[in-house]
Amino acid sequence: MSGLKQLNVVSLGLEDYLAVWERMSRFADLRGPDTPDEIWLVEHPPVFTLGQAGRVEHLLNTGDIPVVHSDRGGQVTYHGPGQLVAYPLLDLRRLGIKVRQLVNTLEEVLIKTLADYGIRAERKTGAPGVYTNDGKIASLGLRIRKGCTIHGVSLNVDMDTQPFSRINPCGFAGLQVTQMRDFVPEDVPLRVGGVSAVLVEHLCDLLGYSSRTP
Repeated sequence: MSGLKQLNVVSLGLEDYLAVWERMSRFADLRGPDTPDEIWLVEHPPVFTLGQAGRVEHLLNTGDIPVVHSDRGGQVTYHGPGQLVAYPLLDLRRLGIKVRQLVNTLEEVLIKTLADYGIRAERKTGAPGVYTNDGKIASLGLRIRKGCTIHGVSLNVDMDTQPFSRINPCGFAGLQVTQMRDFVPEDVPLRVGGVSAVLVEHLCDLLGYSSRTP
């Protein structure tokens, strides 16, 4: 593995969205040119998040689920237990890639991860994220600070998808949302931790990292 870039893998479990956002913002502000890149893997308690382009009219009936106005890109989405959220905190200048290339890579990581579970997925032009024939299964929203990324991707694994009906997901009225469990038999174990390990493996492969758990 010599010569590969180091990627620290940080598993956070179930943590509040705001707390993780504040923590990764500090990480981006304090990191230096030699700070190793990291990927944070987390599940969030129920929360709706509005990106920088988010419009409140896409919040239809939020009920008792809190709404957070985030500085990530994109529109409105939902996070909840059973969804894998992956925050790749990467130095793009050191990697030598542009934002568009990173977006394409992250989408490819998601597509390959789903393929390992027998799920066929694809991109859609003009609509970041990953889709199956039954609907959107993964979302993507980034922010760049000092040439480094914060925020990332969410992949619906085995969760309650009903809250997506309370919003126009990603700003699209009537957009159908699906999850991995819809494609995997009930008797087959499907856990966020297992899916996250597959995702990290594909990210390391596509971007030339060796992974390490601090």
